[in-house]
Amino acid sequence: MNQALQCFKAYDIRGRVPDQLNEQIAYRIGCATVQFLGAKKIVVGHDIRLSSTALSNALIDGITDMGADVLHIGRCGTEEVYFAAFDQPVDGGICVTASHNPMDYNGMKFVREGAKPISGDTGLKQIQALAEAGEFSKAPSKGKVEHLDSRPAYVAHLFNYIDSTALKPLKIVVNAGNGGAGEVIDALEGKLPFEFIKVHHRPDGNFPNGIPNPLLVENRPATAEAVVAHGADLGIAWDGDFDRCFFFDSKGEFIEGYYVVGLLADAFLAKHPGAKVVHDPRLIWNTQAICERAGGEAIQSKTGHAFIKERMRLEDAVYGGEMSAHHYFRDFAYCDSGMIPWLLVCELMCRKNTSLAELMAACTAEFPCSGEINRQVSDSQALLDTMAKRYSADAISVDETDGLSFDMGQWRFNLRRSNTEPVVRLNVESRGDVELMAAKRDELLALIDKA
Repeated sequence: MNQALQCFKAYDIRGRVPDQLNEQIAYRIGCATVQFLGAKKIVVGHDIRLSSTALSNALIDGITDMGADVLHIGRCGTEEVYFAAFDQPVDGGICVTASHNPMDYNGMKFVREGAKPISGDTGLKQIQALAEAGEFSKAPSKGKVEHLDSRPAYVAHLFNYIDSTALKPLKIVVNAGNGGAGEVIDALEGKLPFEFIKVHHRPDGNFPNGIPNPLLVENRPATAEAVVAHGADLGIAWDGDFDRCFFFDSKGEFIEGYYVVGLLADAFLAKHPGAKVVHDPRLIWNTQAICERAGGEAIQSKTGHAFIKERMRLEDAVYGGEMSAHHYFRDFAYCDSGMIPWLLVCELMCRKNTSLAELMAACTAEFPCSGEINRQVSDSQALLDTMAKRYSADAISVDETDGLSFDMGQWRFNLRRSNTEPVVRLNVESRGDVELMAAKRDELLALIDKA
């Protein structure tokens, strides 16, 4: 057969339906996954997209035709597949999801036993080769499909991360973006002393209020305005498969993901003194300062979930965070979750009897940052070479963990290339000097725009 499949990416599967991903391809992916893993049982779940049920059914047919059993958990978030993969005796898990991609896309995320990630370097390329070849021998007998409602166990697990007796009444705006988060909020609601103001709450694969991606500035007003209108203590918004969550303070101001990493590091180090925290290299000073003050150890890793999870396992780190709003937890099999972070933040607010804005005020003043700025360029490598020549001589240190990071003493920046498009991504921070940060941001953007 040897059909080239465009839907395989570096960490997962994503493609336009039906030309890049369809039921026939999903079937072959199911067969290939069983063959690669030598699997006897795989957990399968799917998000709320209109094409997800049909794709997951085809995937399940492929798995069972190869003689493996399926534990089908139905409609869920990606992290619920991760949870089932380490909570149940299975050889791997697949979630059919395209997260925050356009409406006509779908995809899949994979883990092996114990919810260990499968990405390009750890098996996804082999699964792709098997799926493209399409040479499968059906098993003598078809595997069984067992349906499991895993949500009650998953919800119970979430409470392991907080002391629920420390929680106080809070008014919280929750915006699921018509993705899957709303159903978990409903399952949690009766167990928490919070009042939830629900925005775009009902799961709807038509995405009547736009694609659920709170990183897009145009998607933030719905949450921000509801926070202000209802006098809420904070706002939380999720992407479609809710493995990322985003925060708004009581004034409706969006909180940069960078500062949330520091906040969660602080929360974990209070409970696990001396623990290790893994972070990405784009913006680092706030996380490092918090870990140092709390007696923990900050460890830098290359950006990307496979790299963060691998480093966390190597270091036995209690928590890992990326400024892109991916947060990883040792007790969640080192996987990312969009539910654990907001529970921890709310617990921290209640324990310290303070607002989210007050929790953030010190770190945003101490280490002001630009946030990530993307620019299209014709030759990204040439640009990085130019920047290296210009700034290396004056830099205290140059780090190449992910792109180029220059520590200039009172300010630093990271510039890296996109893996998938002709884009560079810039992050700038300073030591307590907003004007310096802004000036250097503008200086760097001027150089980038000339390239």
